[in-house]
Amino acid sequence: MSYVGPDLEPPRPPRRPLRGPLTVAVAALVPGALAGWLVWQAVGDSGGDGSAAQASPSAPANRSPSSGAPDDAKERPDGASGRAGGQSGGDAGDGGEAGPLKGKVVVVDPGHNPGNFRHPSDINRQVDIGTNRKECDTTGTATNDGYTEAEFTLDVSRRLRTLLEKEGATVKFTQDDDRAFGPCVDERARIGNEAAADAVVSVHADGSAAGNRGFHVILPGSVHSGAADTRPIVAPSRDLGERIAGRFLSVTGSPPSNYIGGGTGLDVREDLGGLNLSTVPKVFIECGNMRDTEDSERLTSGAWRQKAARGISEGIVGFLRG
Repeated sequence: MSYVGPDLEPPRPPRRPLRGPLTVAVAALVPGALAGWLVWQAVGDSGGDGSAAQASPSAPANRSPSSGAPDDAKERPDGASGRAGGQSGGDAGDGGEAGPLKGKVVVVDPGHNPGNFRHPSDINRQVDIGTNRKECDTTGTATNDGYTEAEFTLDVSRRLRTLLEKEGATVKFTQDDDRAFGPCVDERARIGNEAAADAVVSVHADGSAAGNRGFHVILPGSVHSGAADTRPIVAPSRDLGERIAGRFLSVTGSPPSNYIGGGTGLDVREDLGGLNLSTVPKVFIECGNMRDTEDSERLTSGAWRQKAARGISEGIVGFLRG
């Protein structure tokens, strides 16, 4: 499948050498510009490189985070600081900046919650996802060094929020490490629905076997059962997902998954409550496999996480601008 959106910029014509007084003036500016660029690079990676060992949370009651099976935090049957006063499901910003997304509402869903592991009985309780019942949530996975998926998803989501607000969008979070656990998958869907979101993106990282690497975007399948009816959102969600996959590939350089999606970077699912119960365009993105050495090097890099946020943002902008 071809991705939407250009992957390459057109070549630029060679510049003519500068001469005379202009050359001297430009040369005087170069050291200052270089110093500014180096500062920018340092700040860009200041979100934490994740390489330092951190305490790994307890595993959910129904799985071990070190297992080779795909992370069931995404319910697969086969096995930067937050803002003060942030509120789950509320405005993280009012989209006050003028931009192409002025008037658009984007809900960002950071997968899991850093406090989930302290509340096993709460997150293991069953909720209705339309087709059947599943756990409220899980703790998510972690790298071998203990960098958790919940930390990763919040960092990327916060970076994504900043980028989208610069485009003029109003951005709402499902959680911003501002609640003890959750929300459950049904509530996550409800937050997007009640916001009448123009797009919803759930940010995750996978927990599959070593050697499985790359990203994939999960799209809703056509479900019509119980409280679930995804038929109206299947087509726009695919458009959103294809655009995000294309820009994510281009911006991050990370390859599409070699274990899900047949090399397309896309996976259709009918068993996810967050998708089944959505009434607005929504996708999940698994940014990489935290259990694979190559992918974990990317996921624990602040500079790469900034690229990940930019790739997702550009996909959303492309979708909302049409």
